[in-house]
Amino acid sequence: MQYFSTLVRALPFAVVVLTGLSAGAQEMTPTATVERFQENLISVMKEAQALGVMGRFQRLAPEIDRTFHLPLMVRIATGKFWKKADKAKQKQLVEAFRRMSVSTLATLFDGYSGETFKTVGEREGSQGTLLVETKLLRIDDSPIDIAYVAKKIKDRWWIIDVVLDKGISELTVRRSEYRLQLKKAGVDGLIATLNAKADELLAE
Repeated sequence: MQYFSTLVRALPFAVVVLTGLSAGAQEMTPTATVERFQENLISVMKEAQALGVMGRFQRLAPEIDRTFHLPLMVRIATGKFWKKADKAKQKQLVEAFRRMSVSTLATLFDGYSGETFKTVGEREGSQGTLLVETKLLRIDDSPIDIAYVAKKIKDRWWIIDVVLDKGISELTVRRSEYRLQLKKAGVDGLIATLNAKADELLAE
C-alpha cells in the first residue's frame, strides 16, 4: 500500500447533496461519527484488491457523503471566489471537489497491512468546533496522529477538516493550492482541474 500519510492527507473530501438522515445519525457524537468513518475505511482496505478502484470509489463515496461537510469546506477553501460564483457554479465546484477527493482515496486505499485506528479523545477547538483525536496504528511503522475537526451544523455533527501529525490542517493546504489556481483560471479552471485529476486517477 502506498505511504499512508499521503492517504490521510487526502481524507477531508466529501458531500455534494445532503441526503435525508435518520434520527440515529443526527444524534451521533463527533467521536461516533469519526469511528464509523474509520471502520468503513478499514473495511474497504481489507477488500481493496477484490473491489478494484471503481469498487472502492463506490464504497467510499457514501461514507464520505455522510461524514464530511464538503460545501462548507469548499466555501472556506475558495473564499471570495465562492461568493462571486453563482449557485450553478458552486454546485459544479463541490461536485468536482467530491469526485476528485473520492477518486484520490479510491486510488490510495489499495491494500491492507494490519492497520487499525485508535480513538484518543475529544477536546475543544476554535470557533465552536471539537477535535476528535485518533491514531493510525501500523505494524511496521510509527503511529500517525490524526485529528478530525467537527462542527455542529443543523443539529448534527460534521467533519470539516483533518489535521495530520499535529501539523497544518488539510483545509489550510487546500486553501493555498486552490486559491493559486483560482487566481490564474477562475472557478471554471479549478473545476476543470479537479475533474481532470479524477479522470486520471480512475483510469489507473
